[in-house]
Amino acid sequence: MAIQPVEGEKLPVKPVGVFPPTPPETIFGDASTPSPPEYPLPPPSKAPTEVLAIDEKTPDAHVPRDPRLIRLTGAHPFNVEAPLSDLYNEGFLTSPELFYVRNHGAVPEVKDEEIPDWEFTVEGLVENPLKITFRELLEEYENVTYPITLVCAGNRRKEQNVVRKSNGFSWGPAGVSNALFTGVVLGDVLRRAKPLRKAKYVCMEGADKLPNGYYGTSVKLNWAMDPNKGMMLAHKMNGEMLTPDHGKPLRVVIPGQIGGRSVKWLKKLIITEAPSDNWYHIYDNRVLPTSVTPEEAANDPRWWKDERYAIYDLNTNSAIAYPAHEERLDLATAPETYSVKGYAYGGGGRRVTRMELSLDKGKTWRLANIDYAEDRYREAAVDQKLFGGRLDMDWRETCFCWCFWNIDIPVSELKEASDIVVRGMDEGLHIQPRDMYWSVLGMMNNPWFRVTISLENGVLRFEHPTQPALMPGGWMEKVKNAGGNLTNGFWGEKIGTNEEAEVVTVEPVKEIKMTNDKVNKAISMQEVKKHDGEESPWFVVNGEVYDGTEFLQGHPGGAQSIISAAGMDSTEEFMAIHSETAKKMMPKYHIGTLDEASKRKLSEGVEEPEEPEEPREVFLDAKTWRKALIDTKQTISADTRIFTFKLDHENQTLGLPTGQHLMMRLRDPVTREAIIRSYTPLSESSQKGTLDVLVKLYLKTETMPGGKMTTALDSLPLGHPVDLRGPIGKFEYLGAGACSISGVRRDVKHFVLICGGSGITPIFQVLRAAMKDVPGPGPTCTLLDGNRTEGDILCREQLDAFAAKHPDRFNLAYVLSNASPEWTGLKGFIGKEVLGNYAKPRDDALVLLCGPEPMDRAVRAVLVEMGWKEKDMLSF
Repeated sequence: MAIQPVEGEKLPVKPVGVFPPTPPETIFGDASTPSPPEYPLPPPSKAPTEVLAIDEKTPDAHVPRDPRLIRLTGAHPFNVEAPLSDLYNEGFLTSPELFYVRNHGAVPEVKDEEIPDWEFTVEGLVENPLKITFRELLEEYENVTYPITLVCAGNRRKEQNVVRKSNGFSWGPAGVSNALFTGVVLGDVLRRAKPLRKAKYVCMEGADKLPNGYYGTSVKLNWAMDPNKGMMLAHKMNGEMLTPDHGKPLRVVIPGQIGGRSVKWLKKLIITEAPSDNWYHIYDNRVLPTSVTPEEAANDPRWWKDERYAIYDLNTNSAIAYPAHEERLDLATAPETYSVKGYAYGGGGRRVTRMELSLDKGKTWRLANIDYAEDRYREAAVDQKLFGGRLDMDWRETCFCWCFWNIDIPVSELKEASDIVVRGMDEGLHIQPRDMYWSVLGMMNNPWFRVTISLENGVLRFEHPTQPALMPGGWMEKVKNAGGNLTNGFWGEKIGTNEEAEVVTVEPVKEIKMTNDKVNKAISMQEVKKHDGEESPWFVVNGEVYDGTEFLQGHPGGAQSIISAAGMDSTEEFMAIHSETAKKMMPKYHIGTLDEASKRKLSEGVEEPEEPEEPREVFLDAKTWRKALIDTKQTISADTRIFTFKLDHENQTLGLPTGQHLMMRLRDPVTREAIIRSYTPLSESSQKGTLDVLVKLYLKTETMPGGKMTTALDSLPLGHPVDLRGPIGKFEYLGAGACSISGVRRDVKHFVLICGGSGITPIFQVLRAAMKDVPGPGPTCTLLDGNRTEGDILCREQLDAFAAKHPDRFNLAYVLSNASPEWTGLKGFIGKEVLGNYAKPRDDALVLLCGPEPMDRAVRAVLVEMGWKEKDMLSF
């Protein structure tokens, strides 16, 4: 559990490693903070403790990770971003478990007891070469703390890859994170080494051994010596020791520049006269001219060795977090205004000075509000200590961090608009361009961020440009699939006023041949699975079999990238990740074609049988997907079903704590794409052999295609397998009013339960457990259940039964927005009047909400206005 400040308490600091006999206070100093804090503190954080199943067969089997992270390059190496909503919701500071990760290969394993003796050198053009241990660094140099935003140069690259595949994998807009870093000023170390007069650059090298040597890069020496630049050697992140993925025990952190310059697992600082000659400095993190094709770049190394194309400072960039992708806003229940919000950042220490939003494609603009949370650290008391370092911010003018922006837009205007576009400008008047600058590596993508709006049956539907990695979706995919030109400056829409001008011609993408005509061997999937190790790894792409043995030494992601795909059908990952250049190499490794039986099984989603395992008492596994069979379907209403799934055996329980949920995965019956959604079962966790899931179907209409998951699930026959994984969720009801939130126990005497539509299912689980007879007085509950019509009320029979049995403990109110004249209950929405009557603030109460995002947001706003505290409200 990461440090979680409690009002009135001082923050403790955990020691980094083992340092006998030096007392921790000597090394770390005073770690106290103001009470109450005057500046943002890290969000509640629960560090993962278990290694995920996907990592167990990789060199990273020693690294626990958060399963919420979206993997961009398959199992290995580990390159991830958080879901954009989760990242934004954490606020100004990002927890280490959701902080984006860019790894080129395996994570060096460093044990805690080894940290004090971790050693790095300062060498090259210096008068006084140094060899410094971690212990010496902390004992002999002053420590400082300040907030720093790190951004991958590939942030938003998926947009470029939709236009034309670059030589980089598909980052979404969450390749950015922000944390409090604690460490030693880089310039203080370099000054002790005394660089010689002709020295111009600081080269840095990490401990991560890669196919082309150790990862390394360089920055200009005068930047490193400039205290305004804020470069540091960091050993803490949000007050905790660096995690393995973030450079444990020591890394360079460079504010305002691309994340690729902040070398992790630092081993060497080399002072030189010229920029680094490290392979990764030359062939990574560059923006080549847009006219340079992947073929030209691959055949002429002079493009890469031209230092003019190297990237250092970040460019101005921004993204919309809300409305989220696929968010829906029901006009019948929507408030008068909607708060559009997101993040923005500049580069080189420049502050973002304006954020502008347009609803008419840039013809007119309106200014958004900007929150500079970074300034609150500047305003703190001078010489303030934070996490063992001096809060070195009061004198700084340079801007190290992202900012959050927001603007309230009348819903009536959103209804008339077809899209929302935003752009940012920094104090150097660098502004985001309208059009994309495509380049071979797909770096530094920063055109206006555009979210489209469509009106369907009285509901506004929002779509972001893309979704990261292999995830389908986004308006850019639709435009490209329809033949639209994404580079015409009008987002693929037809332009001009006459028929001739409206014709959009798109040069067809040439299909790259990945097979060898001389190879005609048929291979079964069973044979492929035999080659799943290091000696001879085979993998399948588009029904063709390839031998990855020759890839083992030269693959940019290292041998493990191939080994992780061995014995598998890797079509989706390979096609999404690899460039045109890589695809042209494939005929060399082509060894055969899957036989017809294997192809048929793959197309039908049928997998080879696994080796039998010992019967498990509990079905769910948090790390691996497990198959349950659809046993029955019970029709509750025209659009509601109860699906009963059969577990492995009749004595097996599901293993889902009350208040938590599971993930369900299946494949679209038409496109075969993986669809994953979260559900809370209706059945009790003690039920054996089966589980019941209440599902609200989003059916196809003349204007709407229908929900992917529910449409696919309803079409599956009885006996069909569905993948389940869990449990997940930060809330757990323990019994007798006790619950756990992110691992912290809380005793509740009254629950205010607020839900809408199918949001009843997690609420019902908690209510049912709370209503059980327990020794002594149990908690009381108030349930506000919002629906459109009386027929939409789910679990009504059970809810009414609870109300009849426990009149002194359970207060139930249904609220209908489209009630019939015969309805005698509450009408309208769960708003100020209803909440004022049923949800008055109490110190011993907890509010649990589950419903559509607009409802959640509106209810929270009213509750806060009524006096409820954020810590007393939790959304499922």
